Amino acid sequence: MLEELLGNLNWLHLLVAAIAYFAIGAIWYSPVLFSNAWAKAVGLKMDDPELKKTFPIAMIGSFLMMFITVVALGIIQQKIPAVGVSGALKVGLFFGLCFSSMAVGISYIYQRKPLVLYLIDCGYHVIGCIVSSIIIVLWP
Repeated sequence: MLEELLGNLNWLHLLVAAIAYFAIGAIWYSPVLFSNAWAKAVGLKMDDPELKKTFPIAMIGSFLMMFITVVALGIIQQKIPAVGVSGALKVGLFFGLCFSSMAVGISYIYQRKPLVLYLIDCGYHVIGCIVSSIIIVLWP
């Protein structure tokens, strides 16, 4: 069964889609967009030296999780092929809203995280899923 799910995936496409998802995060969580609001909502002090120690582990771990998400998107699009940009957009939007955002939301409800943090984090995952989906669908 695993071979059936993973055997026909184009791993280069998935890697590029995961890199795009990751790169969007670099912009999304930068001072240009949501860095300050995000840090405030999380309660982080960006100049804390402890953050620098764990930063590489956080980046590697988040990239691996994004890659797994993109692989799942690839599997879904293999089973239910999307057509064109609009089809890819719909699949990415569906995946981002119904899976990523809901999983984050469940945790945030119990952790009593602020709504602004939910909107920032989920907005990122929705956009990341949409862009990844478009890459997977449009790359021949």
